[in-house]
Amino acid sequence: MTNPKLDEFVQRLKAAAGDNLKAVILYGSAVTGEFHVRHSDLNVLCVVDRADATQIEAMHEPVRWWAKQGHRPPLVFTLEELVRSADVFAMELLDMKSHHHVLFGADVLADISVPLHYHAIQVERELRTGWLRLRQAMLAAPRKPKLHLELMASSFSSFTTLFRHALIAMGETPAANKREAIARIAEFAGADPRGFQTVLDFREGKKESQEINVQKTLNEYFTFVEAVTDKFDRWLDTKG
Repeated sequence: MTNPKLDEFVQRLKAAAGDNLKAVILYGSAVTGEFHVRHSDLNVLCVVDRADATQIEAMHEPVRWWAKQGHRPPLVFTLEELVRSADVFAMELLDMKSHHHVLFGADVLADISVPLHYHAIQVERELRTGWLRLRQAMLAAPRKPKLHLELMASSFSSFTTLFRHALIAMGETPAANKREAIARIAEFAGADPRGFQTVLDFREGKKESQEINVQKTLNEYFTFVEAVTDKFDRWLDTKG
């Protein structure tokens, strides 16, 4: 994607980090074509030669500038750290390898091998963690439709990523997009996907908030997460 602010961020990083900066890589929805200005982030990975406190501090000013533009700080790894983390960050690195764009330096992701022996367990753990966080958020949030809709919209990408990886863990081909991932995981779990479909329509601008029965959608959304998590857990037990 063309983004002058992103180009400027890369130039600021290069000036600040110098020879220590080996690569800057864009990944996530900005590369998959599912980026939505209101709900998506520009995800950036920086690969450096050294990541001690002095070298990280050298990158502070460009990252502070980037944060002021409304973006999250980049992930910062040395190449060795990235390679050695591939087993515990299997989901993240599989996604990065599948869809990324090199903004500066070498394509360091191309040669990284992602071992899958912990992948399914990571998917289950993240599903359960997301489910528990959703419960906590529902308990903490004031009972206002606007806030409940924001809660669903903000957790949506994380859950659909997990749905896609659940399919991968079961040996299926990756879903092409979020809508397909929802439909396929719904079939696997025998669950009603309407809550997630409604939130996706909202995120894509196909539905406005006033068109949505938020309480009904929240109930459907919550029930769907619960059903998928339980079904995947039981499937994983059969593979143990």
